[in-house]
Amino acid sequence: FAFRELLNSRKGELAAILTSEHGKVLSDAMGEILRGQEVVELATGFPHLIKGAYSENASSGIDVYSTKQPLGVVGVISPFNFPAMVPMWFFPIAIAAGNAVVLKPSEKDPSAALWLARLWAEAGLPAGVFTVLQGDKLAVDGLLTSPDVQSISFVGSTPIAQYIYETASRHGKRVQALGGAKNHMLVLPDADLDLVADQAVNAGYGAAGERCMAISVVLAVEPVADDLIAKITDRIGRLRIGNGAGVDGVEPDMGPLITDVHRDKVSS
Repeated sequence: FAFRELLNSRKGELAAILTSEHGKVLSDAMGEILRGQEVVELATGFPHLIKGAYSENASSGIDVYSTKQPLGVVGVISPFNFPAMVPMWFFPIAIAAGNAVVLKPSEKDPSAALWLARLWAEAGLPAGVFTVLQGDKLAVDGLLTSPDVQSISFVGSTPIAQYIYETASRHGKRVQALGGAKNHMLVLPDADLDLVADQAVNAGYGAAGERCMAISVVLAVEPVADDLIAKITDRIGRLRIGNGAGVDGVEPDMGPLITDVHRDKVSS
């Protein structure tokens, strides 16, 4: 709860870090933090949720009880596009359930993870319960094969999710590995095309188009395709692109992409 209060009072600091390092605009960064806060708040009530259960007389003369116990050390491998929200989906629950967490953030934007670790220390978490591990594949492989790490939670691309699932499970770990997807928007002929165009552009360009749920394919059922293309084209032409922090209090619609490699891929 102390961590929750500190995070709530200083979320503006974290949003500025996300914007400066990932590129998403400040309002988007703040939205990411609020989604992570929801899980932090769930974890404040977790002692009640992990009590276990007792069933009297489940069969003749047999009572049944379940006890929930910590695994020990658990690993979290998080992606570049949500450097605060995705770790906060995992580590509050893991810590509340009695585990020690090793977080390996993306090497593209690791500063949010370090900020969160310092906040944990300020909240009074004992040293060693929350560790940030920097690095790339070498660091990931260390987590996947370490006999001390009992489980792995991952969000990222599908090929890496498959590699992590296969490698970690081969080493006897519990694994949740969430991969990517190509998201499609299906537009039926009776749709409100102005609303559709707004949503398509917001989903395609918000967070620099790097959200897990970014819309990359629009499927229009005729005869509305030409009208829809015109509306989307008009909105794209009016997008403001620039520094995610904004200039003179005016926030752009889209910040920069995460790397020059990603920019070249998008433009191709």
